[in-house]
Amino acid sequence: MTSATRDDRPRAVVLLSGGLDSATALAVCRRDGFAPCALSVDYGQRHRAELAAARRVAAALGAVRHLVVPLDLSAIGGSALTDPSIDVPKGRDPAEIGSGIPVTYVPARNTVLLALALAWAETLGAFDLYLGVNALDYSGYPDCRPAFLEAFERLANVATAAGVEGRGRFRVHAPLLELSKAEIVRLGTGLGVDYSLTVSCYDADEAGRACGSCDACLLRKKGFAEAGLPDPTRYR
Repeated sequence: MTSATRDDRPRAVVLLSGGLDSATALAVCRRDGFAPCALSVDYGQRHRAELAAARRVAAALGAVRHLVVPLDLSAIGGSALTDPSIDVPKGRDPAEIGSGIPVTYVPARNTVLLALALAWAETLGAFDLYLGVNALDYSGYPDCRPAFLEAFERLANVATAAGVEGRGRFRVHAPLLELSKAEIVRLGTGLGVDYSLTVSCYDADEAGRACGSCDACLLRKKGFAEAGLPDPTRYR
């Protein structure tokens, strides 16, 4: 690699699902001066079109690497996203969406995904992990809350060779944590995110077309409407 093409930016690992939030987190990581290494996980999710979206987003936003790890959580089940016998909720009002733990919660998913991101970061010599969790819209998810992120960051620094040997300190970045969906849309748009490449729907078809009525679709629609920006989502 020549000096003209050498990338001297520090690396960071970004969890990239292919949805609106994770795409924005990737753009923020790049804005923050990191060389983003995107990590997607094929965990047996029923909305598999998001994996193709993740590939599109990683390429469009300049991820220096994109790794897709197969890890089938459908063997564990317990979620509408991994068990086809559990219906994805449709048509819920905002009060319902914001209260309780929904059936779309995948047991320990963010713990598992962050552990994979941490493992890859350690092999890359990276110490920064980015993810697009949001506590305002998804307060019902226990693994989208500040207490979880703070606990995982502490864990990362005592559970790795790099942390114990003092080679660096791992940091968990959740730049969207306290933002509304409209604020996320405005932020990403300002950073050049093409949201037409993303898939947020929990029940998207194979072509990536959204159902328009699951929690993720309703929140996404609301975000674009409140941001005053056109919604590029393809609905079936």
